Amino acid sequence: MPDSFDALIDDALARLNRAVRDRDAPMHSPVVVTGDGDARIMVVRAADGDLAALRFHTDARSPKVRTIAADARITVLAYDPFDRVQLRLTGTARVEQTGDWADAAWAATSPLGRRCYLAMVGPGAPLSAPESALPADLRDHRPTLAQSEAGRANFAIVLVRVTAFDWLRLGRDGGLRARFERSECGWQGEWIAP
Repeated sequence: MPDSFDALIDDALARLNRAVRDRDAPMHSPVVVTGDGDARIMVVRAADGDLAALRFHTDARSPKVRTIAADARITVLAYDPFDRVQLRLTGTARVEQTGDWADAAWAATSPLGRRCYLAMVGPGAPLSAPESALPADLRDHRPTLAQSEAGRANFAIVLVRVTAFDWLRLGRDGGLRARFERSECGWQGEWIAP
């Protein structure tokens, strides 16, 4: 188990990078909490090399897009129940619907992954019946690449600038915990009680 600040930073990054690559990784779908306290599960799509930024995808019609525009504070909470390791990352977020990063993320998304952006209404919109908001002709099959392109208008990325994080391992021995703050010199850590 990691026992130095550098080892904990490396461990956190390795866990998040595995989550990006492997949909079965424990931290693939962390809880993301916006500044208004609303929490939701999101899929982590990218983690940069020094844990300074994370990327998520969202529907541009989602209420969280307006929330982030009004209050950029954000927390990401990921947990690995097998190793009993929790990561709590805090920082600020911004939403980009256009530009190089959004375009690259869209281009890298499979037609099946794009399907949710083809919904007739945005997340949280009222429906008249208990059903999917997808058009009937797309509910039971994968869209073609050409069909999926219509979803681009609803696609956005959430970029999280991580300014602090907390690494916690729960254990019978009392556990281990450290808190990190980003400074001009990189991550500065301190040991804290679990």
